[in-house]
Amino acid sequence: MAKKRPQTKAGKSGQAQVTNGEIPVVGAREPCPCGSGRRYKACHGRAAAHAATEHVQRPFEGLPGECDLVALRELVPAATVPLTLKGGLPEGVPSVTLATVLPMAWPALRRDDGSVLLALQNDGTSGDLSRDLADTLQRALETEPGNPVPPRRVEPEGPRLQDLLDTDAPFVPEVHTGFEFWIPQSADGADPEVAASLERANAAAIPTVKLASVDAAYWCETPEKNHLRWVMPHPEEKLLDALARLHVAGATSLGADTRLVGSFRAHGLMVPVWDLPSAMTAEECEKPAAEFAERLAEALGQDAPLTAEERRARGGLTNRQVTLS
Repeated sequence: MAKKRPQTKAGKSGQAQVTNGEIPVVGAREPCPCGSGRRYKACHGRAAAHAATEHVQRPFEGLPGECDLVALRELVPAATVPLTLKGGLPEGVPSVTLATVLPMAWPALRRDDGSVLLALQNDGTSGDLSRDLADTLQRALETEPGNPVPPRRVEPEGPRLQDLLDTDAPFVPEVHTGFEFWIPQSADGADPEVAASLERANAAAIPTVKLASVDAAYWCETPEKNHLRWVMPHPEEKLLDALARLHVAGATSLGADTRLVGSFRAHGLMVPVWDLPSAMTAEECEKPAAEFAERLAEALGQDAPLTAEERRARGGLTNRQVTLS
């Protein structure tokens, strides 16, 4: 097998020192325009791809319902949210709706009536989910009615959802028991592929309910036990301190046989998770969650150094944290 060409850095071995801004973007396998003799993906394209991947840690920051967006992206099987565009809807587009997922993993769908469904849980390519979704949304608005929007690679440039959506509009998710929202009530019958995809999705969906007493908290039912997963907007370090204080004080419980078991980290936000008894319903979580929110607000307001016991509790919380994205 041929040996790999040694990789050199720009500015050494006679190569001219350039900046990324001076190098045009070309195909990944084409020679790099800098003259190094290497393919673009192994030269200046590598730095550009890395920069794109690292560009945004909180892609939904600045959007209404950032915490709910994270939940719908990572935790909730079936939900929809009406979206409001800056400047109003284009002619021929009666509505734009964000959905957790669409049949056959379509990035978006332009329905026969011109309305748009935009899927949130699809993979991104630019390193910025907000930019990926904005690109898909723009293409959906221009797609002929009755057609899905195909996936494509999105360059790390162009508008983001923050540029397209009215950030003063309310963000009100509706959680569904299944994916019947895929098929309009006016439709005579679903496409066989869509119907099969709907059946598979419904069979795999975990029953989920959004709490009304607090923001971005979602109860879910699993065969062995129920859970509460709560996306919180607070800075992670401050939130960990507050949870550690509450843990030592015995104040993280949501009732009998409930336990704060750890947290997720998703799109720059922390998602504490509680185990709940299998008999505890979403309605029964409402009051304990509201009371916990009050205790948490008080703990977040404290700035005294953690005690040794609180530091140990904080370390335990950190060790039980899982990063989703």
